[in-house]
Amino acid sequence: MSLPRYLQYKDSGAVIVGAVPHHWQMKPVKAVASINDDVLPETTEPTYELTYVDIGSVSLGSGIESTETFTFKDAPSRARRLVRDGDVIVSTVRTYLKAIASIVEPPENLVVSTGFAIVRPLDMIAPGFAKYALQSPTFVDAVISRSTGVSYPAINASDLARIALPVPPRDEQSAIASFLNRETSKIDSLIAEQEKLLKLLAEKRQATISHAVTHGLNPDVPMKDSGVAWLGNVPAHWRVVPLKRLLADVKAGPFGSALTKEMYVSSGYRVYGQEQVIPADFSIGDYYIDDSKYRELQQYSVRGGDILISCVGTFGKIAIVPENVEPGIINPRLIRVRVGASLSGRYLEAVLRSSVVFEQLSMVSRGGTMDVINIGTLNAVTLAVPPMREQEGLLAFLDEETTKLDQLKSEAENAIDLLKERRGALISAAVTGKIDVREHASALAAAA
Repeated sequence: MSLPRYLQYKDSGAVIVGAVPHHWQMKPVKAVASINDDVLPETTEPTYELTYVDIGSVSLGSGIESTETFTFKDAPSRARRLVRDGDVIVSTVRTYLKAIASIVEPPENLVVSTGFAIVRPLDMIAPGFAKYALQSPTFVDAVISRSTGVSYPAINASDLARIALPVPPRDEQSAIASFLNRETSKIDSLIAEQEKLLKLLAEKRQATISHAVTHGLNPDVPMKDSGVAWLGNVPAHWRVVPLKRLLADVKAGPFGSALTKEMYVSSGYRVYGQEQVIPADFSIGDYYIDDSKYRELQQYSVRGGDILISCVGTFGKIAIVPENVEPGIINPRLIRVRVGASLSGRYLEAVLRSSVVFEQLSMVSRGGTMDVINIGTLNAVTLAVPPMREQEGLLAFLDEETTKLDQLKSEAENAIDLLKERRGALISAAVTGKIDVREHASALAAAA
C-alpha cells in the first residue's frame, strides 16, 4: 500500500519520533491522559468478586488472553487497579513490555495488576487513537529507553507520564484510528490463519509420531491386541513391555539441600536443568559446581545419549544429550534416563514425545494435571517395542517426515513475524504522521 506524506513537517523534539506533521502537537502522556486513577480500596468487602488480569495474560496485538476470578480476600495483593472503557493498560515491567491492551466495555469488576499503568485518555485524545499510539513500536522504544534496573528493569508511572506523544487534531485522530482498525484487522486475520496452520502442523507432527511408534510403517503387517487400552492393536512381532524393563538406569535430580543455588560457582562442572531441556540447547546456561561437589553428586552426571525429562511444571519437554556435552549433573527438576541394549535412545525420545505416552502419564500423574512426574510415574508406562533394526527404520522415516513439517512450521513462524513487523511499522507510521491516511480513511468510510 502506497500512501502520501503530509506536505509540511517539523522536528518533534523527540529523537525516537523524528519529524511530525507541521500542525500536530507533541504532548507528554500526562497532558492527554490520567494515569492510575482507580484503585480498589483496602476497605473493599472481603467477599467482593473481581475479575483479574495479570501481566502474563496480556500480549501486544492479541490484548487480554485470559482472566482469573477471585474474591477480594483471596486475590493477589497486586490485584488492585480498576479499569474502565477506553483505558489502555501498559506494562511497566520490561520483561513483559509488550503487555499492552486497550479496554473495551469491560465488566465493572475488572481489575488488573499493579504491574500495569492504567492510561485513561482525556478530552484531547480519542481512545481509539490512544490505543494505537500506546502500542506503537515508537512508544514501546521510548519506554525501553527509560526503564531502569538490572535484574528486573521497569519504568515507573511518573516517567511513563513524561513520554511525549504526537497528537494530531481530533478529526485526524479518528481518521487514523479508523484506518488502523481496518488495516490491522486484515493483518490480524492473516496472522490468525498462520497460527491455525501452526496448530494443524503440530497436530500432524504428533499424529505422525504416534502412529509410527504404535503401528509401524507396513500397513499389511499382522496386528495383535496389546492388552493396553491406550496402545490398542500393535504389530504382532513387537514386544509390549513396561518402560522400566527397557532402561539401564533412571535417576531423578538431587533432592532437597543436596544442591542449592548457594553452591553454584562461576565455572567448573555444568548444572543442567529445564533451561537446556526446554529449547533442547545444551550450549546455554551459566550454572556450575566445583570439582568436589561434582564428585559428591557424580551419580547425577550426564553423558551423551542420556534422555533428560522435565519433571516439574512443564512435563513433555524432553531432550537427548549430545555426545560432546560438557561434563555436568542434572538439577532437581529433571529425570535422567539411560536405555538398555534393546532400545535406541533416539527411538525412546520419539516415543516419549508421542500422545500415547502422554495419555498414559496423564492418567497416573498426581491429580492428572501433569504438574509432577516422578520415576514411579515413568515406571507405569508401557511401550510397544519393535526390533532394533525396525527402530532405526522408523527413526529414518520420522526424521524425514518431521523435517518437512518443521520446515513448514518455520515458514509459518517467519510469516507471522513479518506480519507482526508490518503491523507495528504501519501503526508507528500512522500515529507519528509519516503517512497521511486521511483521504484513504475517507474513501473507506464512503465505501462502507
